[in-house]
Amino acid sequence: MTISPLPEALPAENRAVLSARIDGAIRESHIVTTRPARIALAVLRLATGFIFLWAFLDKTLGLGFSTPTERAWINGGTPSQGFLNSPAVTGPLKPFFSAISGTTTDVLFMLGMIAIGVAVMLGIGLRISAIAGTVIMMFMYLAEWPFTAGTASTNPGIDYHVIYALALIVVAATAAGDTWGIGSWWKRLTVVQNHRWLA
Repeated sequence: MTISPLPEALPAENRAVLSARIDGAIRESHIVTTRPARIALAVLRLATGFIFLWAFLDKTLGLGFSTPTERAWINGGTPSQGFLNSPAVTGPLKPFFSAISGTTTDVLFMLGMIAIGVAVMLGIGLRISAIAGTVIMMFMYLAEWPFTAGTASTNPGIDYHVIYALALIVVAATAAGDTWGIGSWWKRLTVVQNHRWLA
């Protein structure tokens, strides 16, 4: 298939974005045009990725922050079951969350934490990480049911689960894996070129 050249009448920045779309790789610099903004997004990406990676490490090794050593996954602890069967889970969906808690949710939750954490910190797979992370965050948000007084949340609409999900979406939407990450290299891989959802 032959692609006709881009019209010369287009402004240079529009030509760059259109050219990138034709090539199949949207670069962060095409979306975010100033270096300070790209650096700010890189810091946001690294911090958000570390939140997920840290959750995996703390729950796996029992580092004593949110998971004591005796409840570590490597010591037989149950990361998702511990949360899903705790008093923190309230509201009308509590029976649903109790019903799904088990070994499968432990494994899926922990795989999600490490996969999202590593991918986001590296700046790769940001689209799928944003989707998976948002789903996990929304499940946790609904489990804590912040819509009634006396729950763990201090705000009935926006809490840290929503902020983490929004951060993942912003990072993915702005292709923020190129600055201080390997996103640019990742997007040039043939498998990613053939399966854009991996970008």
